Amino acid sequence: MADDDDLEGMDDAEGADDDALAAEWAAMADDEPDSSMGAAATRVLDQDEIDSLLGFQEGGDDQDKSGIEAIIDSGMVSYERLPMLEVVYDRLVRMMSTSLRNFTSDNVEVSLDNITSIRFGDYLNSIPLPAMLSVFKAEEWDNYGLITVDSSLIYSIVDVLLGGRRGTAAMRIEGRPYTTIERNLVERMVSVVLADLSAAFDPLSSVTMRFERLETNPRFATIARPANAAILARLRIDMEDRGGRLELLLPYATLEPVRELLLQMFMGEKFGRDSIWENHLATELWFTEVPIEVVLDEVTTSLGDVLNWDVGTFLPLQVTPESDVELRCGTVPMFRASMGRKGHNIAVRLEGKIEAE
Repeated sequence: MADDDDLEGMDDAEGADDDALAAEWAAMADDEPDSSMGAAATRVLDQDEIDSLLGFQEGGDDQDKSGIEAIIDSGMVSYERLPMLEVVYDRLVRMMSTSLRNFTSDNVEVSLDNITSIRFGDYLNSIPLPAMLSVFKAEEWDNYGLITVDSSLIYSIVDVLLGGRRGTAAMRIEGRPYTTIERNLVERMVSVVLADLSAAFDPLSSVTMRFERLETNPRFATIARPANAAILARLRIDMEDRGGRLELLLPYATLEPVRELLLQMFMGEKFGRDSIWENHLATELWFTEVPIEVVLDEVTTSLGDVLNWDVGTFLPLQVTPESDVELRCGTVPMFRASMGRKGHNIAVRLEGKIEAE
C-alpha cells in the first residue's frame, strides 16, 4: 500500500511538471512573430486600403500614383539625371517667350512645367487626341525627336494668327480632321520652336533641328522602340486668356553624342585645371637639367658567366673607333653620335636624332 501511494505521488508530480512545461511552450509560441503575423494576416482589408495598396486614388490624375504601381514604375523608369539639360530647357523657355511674341504679335508667356523620364511606348499611349505630332531630326546627332501640340494650343494659335478677338475663347470643333491652313500654321510655329531649340543647345554643342513631318496619328510618329527611354519636357504656352500645352520628347539615344556634356553640373565644368600653373611649369621645364649617358655597346651574357666575373675580367665589345654610339636619357634613346677627342677629353659628335618607336 505504501508503494502504491508513492507511485501515485510520483505520477501527480510528473503530471504537474507536464502541465507547467506545456504552459511554458504555449507562452513561447505566443511570443513568436510568426504567430502574431498569422493572426494579423486573418484581418480583412476594406476597400479604401485595397485601393491605396494598388495605387487607385479618388480624384487624382495619372501622375499621382502610390502603392504597388508606384514601386513598379519607379523601378521601370529610373535613369540618370542630366543637370545641363535643365539649363538648356531653361534657356529654351526664355528664347521661346521672345520668339513667339514676335511670331504672334501677342503677349505670350512660356513656362516649363516639369521634366520627366518615360518609356517611348508609354508616352505614345498617353497622348490626348486630337493633337499634332511634329517629327524633327537633329542633323549632327543623326537622330530624331518629337514635339506634340495639343488641341487647345492648335486652336489658340490659329485664332491668334488669323486675327481672332481677344477675350473670346477659341472655337473648337471636335471630331473633324485638321485643315490644311491649321496644319501650315502649326508647322510655322513648330519651326520657330525648333530654331530656338537649336540655339539653346549652341553653347553646349552646335546642332541643327530640322522639321521632318507633321502627323496626327501617334502610330505614324514612332521614332524609337516602345521600350526605349526618353526625356519629356512639358511646356505651357499662355496668350492672355488662350493657350495650351506643348511637349518636347527627346530619346536618350538622340542625346547620346552629348551625354558627357549634359552630365556637367555647370557650363564649361573642368576640375583641377590651372592655366597659370601650367604656363609656369612649361617655362621651368626648359631649365631642367637631365643626365645624358653615352652607350658604347651592349653585351648579352648568361647569369652564370656574370657570377664568374672577377677583377681583371676582359669584356670584348663589338665596336670599332668608327662605330656610332648612342646617347640616352634614362632608358630613352635620344641621339646617334660618333666618338672622338677634343683636347684632353673624349668627346662625341651628334650625327642624328633617334626617332621614338
